[in-house]
Amino acid sequence: MQRRDFLNLAMAAGAAMALAGCGFRLRGFDTPGLALEELALAGDDSELARLVEERLTAIGTRVNDNAPLVLNLGPETFRERQLSVLDSGPQEREMSLTVPFSVQQRSDGAYRLSEQRLEVSTRFTVSDDNLLAQDDLREEARQDLRQEAQRRLFDRLRAVTDGS
Repeated sequence: MQRRDFLNLAMAAGAAMALAGCGFRLRGFDTPGLALEELALAGDDSELARLVEERLTAIGTRVNDNAPLVLNLGPETFRERQLSVLDSGPQEREMSLTVPFSVQQRSDGAYRLSEQRLEVSTRFTVSDDNLLAQDDLREEARQDLRQEAQRRLFDRLRAVTDGS
């Protein structure tokens, strides 16, 4: 092993130890599941609702229509706006997703979490040179927004269920 390779390896190991020592963690790792055995989903049959149901099942929460708590998911609303000033050349766009949600007790109809809105946004660049890629970029942005909305929803659900 050459001295240069050894130094690179030592620097990488040192950086990893420093990050671990300061408490750095990748988002989504080391996060506990929800403190719920079962949860009902109500609302629109959207792509976000499908992602939420898959995640609930993956962390061990049963999705059951007769569960004591109901997660009400409203319709997904996407908005897109142009950030660039010029109409020619590459254009920077911003896409946002807004989803209303609430958590309700089935027994008495009381809201554990009254209606709130999840709002997430992302930016991407489109070009007139490649019109076919624009649709792919938009769909990729929608998927990224749904993933981020799902993460934020679970953070809020975790806060509600930890207090029970």
